[in-house]
Amino acid sequence: MRISIIGRQRCGLGESPLWDPDAQVLYWVDSVAPAIWRLDPATGEQAAFPAPDRIGSVVLGSGTDLIAGLTDGIYRVDLTAGTFEPLVRPDDMTGGERLNDGKTDRAGRLVTGTIMPAGEPPHAGKLYRFDPGGGWAVLETGVEVSNAICFSPAGDRLYFADSLRRMVWSYDYDAASGAATNRRDLIDTGALGATPDGATVDADGFVWVALVLTRQIGRFSPEGHLDRLIDTPCPYPSCPAFGGRDLDVLYVTSIADSGGRLKSDHPDAGRLMAIEGLGVRGLAETRCRL
Repeated sequence: MRISIIGRQRCGLGESPLWDPDAQVLYWVDSVAPAIWRLDPATGEQAAFPAPDRIGSVVLGSGTDLIAGLTDGIYRVDLTAGTFEPLVRPDDMTGGERLNDGKTDRAGRLVTGTIMPAGEPPHAGKLYRFDPGGGWAVLETGVEVSNAICFSPAGDRLYFADSLRRMVWSYDYDAASGAATNRRDLIDTGALGATPDGATVDADGFVWVALVLTRQIGRFSPEGHLDRLIDTPCPYPSCPAFGGRDLDVLYVTSIADSGGRLKSDHPDAGRLMAIEGLGVRGLAETRCRL
């Protein structure tokens, strides 16, 4: 196994790495200096696309479009034109609440949760599901910092964490309806002295979680058992995603200054990492059908 620092950008709040298997490029976001970043690992070419507001996550849309969760709702992003077209703005978001982590389910719906900034009423956030056609539903309430959203290979389990509770939950997920039921505790990161941030799933169904406060990435079985821990060179690793031609490279974003709880002067804080030689492969993310 080897870990490399790649790309040129030191993000304030790097999040949401996303591999496009068609274009063979990697996307990720800087949430606080809001932009979508793109890297072609084959050439080293890197580009930034400014966003009009804080951005929590990006997923693949149709063609070359991306779908992004900004502060107040879901937007279609045309990187060629540099446009952010509003698609859905939930009308029940409270003051200060904004969208954070998000992923598509295996049917192409978008599941994303909100974050409550410091000073706002705690546990007022929600976990949303956005459906094709503009419909949406609330899957979970009482959330403070939504993170670790990902789906089992078959799409029948949803993983989700409220980071400040230090617990990753597992839900039964109905691929036909998008209903999430039977929440149970899966990974107690507090037992590791850690806090969960972003997460992804590999082809074997194991869950990879960024343990942001201990500068580690953990791999956990579908039953929640710790399989391995990887120490990272960057403080505050924030979110992992598999990419590369064979989906065998784990890309990990990190944080330099979240604008609130986390800040580091380390020269590699906020940089992008590539972990190779893990002996496992990931899954291509489903394109969003919004």
